[in-house]
Amino acid sequence: MATPDKVAAVAEMTDKFRNSNATVVTAYTGLSVAQLKELRRSLGDNAQYRVVKNTLTKIAAKEAGVNTLDEFLTGSTAVAFVTGDPVVAAKGLRDFAKENPALVIKGGVLEGKALSADEIKKLADLESREVLLAKLAGGMKASTAKAAATFQAPLTKLVRTADALREKVEQGGAGTPAPAEAAE
Repeated sequence: MATPDKVAAVAEMTDKFRNSNATVVTAYTGLSVAQLKELRRSLGDNAQYRVVKNTLTKIAAKEAGVNTLDEFLTGSTAVAFVTGDPVVAAKGLRDFAKENPALVIKGGVLEGKALSADEIKKLADLESREVLLAKLAGGMKASTAKAAATFQAPLTKLVRTADALREKVEQGGAGTPAPAEAAE
């Protein structure tokens, strides 16, 4: 029989699974309470890091429609529920794991797709969403400027040619057609 505390914990985790665009499952054995606090701070507002019970997490994940986490829910488990940019959270976890080898990234889910630990590390190698958007905007701006220059080039060439012909005519007719009477 389920206790009210467990029912509430499952309901809370189910909401977190539904409201998160990514979830990262880790093993935390060997980390001190101070290190866990540091990890939570390093993730900031982008993600919530919680130590969880595997059985309750499996139930909550299934209720939320996430069926790809069962293989990662063994041993001591903590889950990062990411509501912001998943790249930033993956970088935070990867960097913390480099400094604290006791943190092991097991895997996760990104927008319904299962991710292995290696895929999460590859995700961490990406630039943040803001940087990628800035690069895209810069590329689009450069493409627009290049297109404008390309469309403007024939007009510019036409104007220069017309100016050159006008100057020749004004300088005394070099290149002007001879009158028809003089040619006979």
